[in-house]
Amino acid sequence: MSKLRFRVVETAFKKKAATVETPAERPCEYFAKYVFNREKMFKYLPSAVYAKLTDAMDNGAPLERAIADEVAAGMKRWAIELGVTHYTHWFQPLTEGTAEKHDAFVEHNGKGGMMEEFSGKLLVQQEPDASSFPNGGIRNTFEARGYSAWDPSSPVFVVDDTLCIPTVFIAYTGESLDYKTPLLKALSAVGKAAVDVCHYFNPEVKKVVAYLGWEQEYFLVDEGLYAARPDLLLTGRTLMGHEASKNQQLEDHYFGAIPTRVAAFMKDLEIQALEL
Repeated sequence: MSKLRFRVVETAFKKKAATVETPAERPCEYFAKYVFNREKMFKYLPSAVYAKLTDAMDNGAPLERAIADEVAAGMKRWAIELGVTHYTHWFQPLTEGTAEKHDAFVEHNGKGGMMEEFSGKLLVQQEPDASSFPNGGIRNTFEARGYSAWDPSSPVFVVDDTLCIPTVFIAYTGESLDYKTPLLKALSAVGKAAVDVCHYFNPEVKKVVAYLGWEQEYFLVDEGLYAARPDLLLTGRTLMGHEASKNQQLEDHYFGAIPTRVAAFMKDLEIQALEL
């Protein structure tokens, strides 16, 4: 094991930074390139549909089935222009990971061929299996299913050739089986309480938007070094080894030079983050 680690470290030191191509456009020109945001909605949806969808996003207004069909048609047209061939309901089940149920834009045309189809029904709801989640113990097979439902408050986006639709995930019996449903309920409660407080100062306030801030610290581990660590592979965290030589007592690891491989990673991440 020790020899393996020495070989991996030696190989890691010989690796060169990946080449990251800088887009020809300015960042403001490719910002949200792969996101079906309001700008895209305004372009690809009829004005009446755009108004009803934004009303649902801003005020929680219900969406009619006919509106969902028109939204799906606009989304499909935008996605196909980006080379998309599949769509998926993307959700966060109780596994500390994410999940996707992929389907293709494929329907029989009744003449021995196929056509690319994406309806409001497919946009709004899917039925991923939920038999292993805590949603009722012994139960009939049909009760073991889960439902993913489109969340209009989160923008649809494209990754590679797939249209990703943010959704919530609930059991056949209605319980939340994901991390997003409780979050949406919490944001709603915080928003209502905040509006009540704002009314002490301005009775015209109708909505308060709560934001979650990301912690900006992360760790980059060479792929070879990662593969040589069973604890990282199996648990995603450090279970063996000893404290770093610098640890947190000294300040010489702050404001240091960024290694070229790390700088290339950060550049690639920034470009993709802006596109998404």
